[in-house]
Amino acid sequence: MKIKFGTDGWRAIIAQEFTEQNVARVAEATAKWIKQSGGNSVVVGHDCRFAGELFVHAIIKVMNQYGIKVYTSEGFVSTPMVSLETVRHKAALGIIITASHNPPSYNGFKLKGSYGGPLLPEQVQEIEDMIADECTIDVRSELATGALLEYIDMETLYVQHAEANFDLAAIRNSPLNLAYDAMYGAGQNVMRRLFPDDVTFLHCDYNPSFNGQAPEPIHKNLKEFSDLIRLADGDIDCGLCTDGDADRIGLYNSKGEFVDSHHIILLLIHYMVKYKGIKGKVCTAFSSSVKIKVLCDHYGLPLDTVKIGFKYICGIMLKEDVLVGGEESGGIAIKGHIPERDGIWMGLTLWEFMAKSGKSLTELIEEVYAITGPFAFERNDLHLDEALKNKIVAKCEAREYTQFGKYKVQRLDDMDGYKYFIDDNTWFMIRASGTEPVLRTYAEAATKEKAQDILNDAKAVLMEA
Repeated sequence: MKIKFGTDGWRAIIAQEFTEQNVARVAEATAKWIKQSGGNSVVVGHDCRFAGELFVHAIIKVMNQYGIKVYTSEGFVSTPMVSLETVRHKAALGIIITASHNPPSYNGFKLKGSYGGPLLPEQVQEIEDMIADECTIDVRSELATGALLEYIDMETLYVQHAEANFDLAAIRNSPLNLAYDAMYGAGQNVMRRLFPDDVTFLHCDYNPSFNGQAPEPIHKNLKEFSDLIRLADGDIDCGLCTDGDADRIGLYNSKGEFVDSHHIILLLIHYMVKYKGIKGKVCTAFSSSVKIKVLCDHYGLPLDTVKIGFKYICGIMLKEDVLVGGEESGGIAIKGHIPERDGIWMGLTLWEFMAKSGKSLTELIEEVYAITGPFAFERNDLHLDEALKNKIVAKCEAREYTQFGKYKVQRLDDMDGYKYFIDDNTWFMIRASGTEPVLRTYAEAATKEKAQDILNDAKAVLMEA
């Protein structure tokens, strides 16, 4: 079986393709790459998914056989914790066993560079090319102890790092009532330690099945959290949620209404420039709102648009002075932290913004709208059979779609997917998932109703393929 890395790591179904032996194959290729690169250590961790410890132990055994020191942690950790400790320990790489937001039947293998962010695509390809058909190391042996294996408390180190970088007292002492939904993911312990008495917690329990639901922080997966906030009738000011490995963010206002990543990116830019006096380049993925350019133009910030996949944003962060880098999917990074998505870090930044400004999330969004104008974004994932999915993509490639229902296409941008502009502020986008049998569709318009109407009209046209 050939193992291929997708947008963010290798992912497969546990006990089918994602097995101890296949993880060992990837680990051995990674070990060879580390040795060829002159490295001698690696940070390894796993999130809350089933058999994470088993897979980590397989990696440790392979690395140790190659003379590579492993730093690891007891229990589950988040992806940002592994990335942060990769930098602290000056390790050649970080490895996290996680399938991020994918369904609970999946697990995955993510690679992190020495700088604390996604390994760059060309380096990932080098490792992928070195994956052999069999691993030469017997991973059924006992886990060795000694100088090549060191346990570190990544969770405590992350908590200390957050305490040193945020005015947590301002958040804790503010009149804000806050809530957090871990989605049964790896952020649960950190948030309980940071706010033991100040936050309403949901799904902060160990549940490797994620209660049967993909731990992706989008509204359809967060109805219980939304209802919790809505039924509080204004007694919860803001709700933060993070995905399975806590590198993506979701957000709710006091009415239990979902605040998408486009608005979060705009809020972060606004806070850091207007309130904190920090500047730099903004870098966003292809599926992001056109309003980001409007705000960047207002503040005189350069803007880069890249392909979807945080690794492309990370590549720019390593070379240039980037203020905010983010994607529609909730993966966002900011200046002053590692070049890595971090849902908790973004959440703490926004809670600090609210606490220090004394304003509600809605009031802060209105400040942004005063510059950009209001907008709404909607997304619909179409679960199609492979034949229909491929037929739709082929029609996109052939430029056959010129109208979706009542919406006539003015122009097309196909950097990464197919973004059909109805006008300068209104668009519909189609992109096939690289890891799931899904066709993702997106729309941005002046109102939520119009964005949803575009999706509905477009779906009717696509299904005729």
